[in-house]
Amino acid sequence: MIRSLSATTPRVYSVPKLDDYSSAALDRMAAALTSALDSESATVRSEQEWKSFRDRWLSRKSGIITQLNDLLKAAPKEAKREVGQRMNQLRVRIEERVAAAEKLRSGEESADHLDIALPGIRRPLGAEHPIIRTMNEVVAVFKAMGYSVAEGPEIESDYFNFEALNFPPNHPARDAQDTLFIAGQERRPQRDRLMLRTHTSPVQIRAMMQSPPPLRIVCPGKVHRRDAADATHSPMFHQLECLAVDSNITFSDLKGTLDHMCKSLFGSAVKTRFQPSFFPFTEPSAEVYVSCPFCGAKGCRICKQSGWIELGGSGMVHPNVFEAVRDYGYDPAKISGFAFGMGIDRMAALRWDIHDIQLFFDGDVRFLEQFA
Repeated sequence: MIRSLSATTPRVYSVPKLDDYSSAALDRMAAALTSALDSESATVRSEQEWKSFRDRWLSRKSGIITQLNDLLKAAPKEAKREVGQRMNQLRVRIEERVAAAEKLRSGEESADHLDIALPGIRRPLGAEHPIIRTMNEVVAVFKAMGYSVAEGPEIESDYFNFEALNFPPNHPARDAQDTLFIAGQERRPQRDRLMLRTHTSPVQIRAMMQSPPPLRIVCPGKVHRRDAADATHSPMFHQLECLAVDSNITFSDLKGTLDHMCKSLFGSAVKTRFQPSFFPFTEPSAEVYVSCPFCGAKGCRICKQSGWIELGGSGMVHPNVFEAVRDYGYDPAKISGFAFGMGIDRMAALRWDIHDIQLFFDGDVRFLEQFA
């Protein structure tokens, strides 16, 4: 039953008592309720009007939804299922209209009270994490030299992580005490066993399988090793590796590239030094050192009084690595290349004189705010 109180007063609806519970009678009742609901919601302009509208339709004491529940209780047994379905549909429609009226009312009030002379609300955007910030700066140096950025999966197979990189079958890195293997891999062939990658070098193999030489890429990313967490170690850390392949790459190109990178990051006064080492995937291999930018190579606490800081490993790509991708255009008799890698976490710790790398991963906002 719908009755109009006046020309300016919204129609007040109440659920009629039904003697006929046929589909036609329920359709007429639903149409009348919907029409009244839409008409009344259109008149809501103020917060007080919306609260009255909400209470009239959703109140548990005498609201329309409560009246619908009473109608369902009074329905004969054979009609309860259909009546219940209709009541649920109407309940959803009422809740949606009440919510829509509240949003519309809020928008109109905001427009009415908008002061365009006030300064805008600046949304806080946060800041880059120090590790990501350091990684982006290193990547930017190589992008300026014409390098591309390559990425790969963190879950790798033994083939990409070890075999294609010339690791022998009995190499200690392939042991479970050093590498985090995925469970349930025992029945698979060794080359197919999955693990969390221990370095970003597998990305170099994947990149060579996708693009023929010449190739110049940097591979930043997260890596995992079975290390106990302490001030200088973590089971999860970040690396950036570089690979350059062409027809006439020499060790001099490697030294010049690393020297340019160090000067770009630490200042033009720093020097680089190479010390012979061994890595399965490079030959010859060398550890890379940079003169301490904090003391001018005179010796301090950061460089342990040596005047030099170790950055990472480097070397000329081993012919056996090219042999693994020979079918993709990498004939070791015709091409050569260099590669090197460094720990981004260590570099960030050195840059900001941080003594415990676990601070990078604790998520303490007080620590991270210092880099904003």
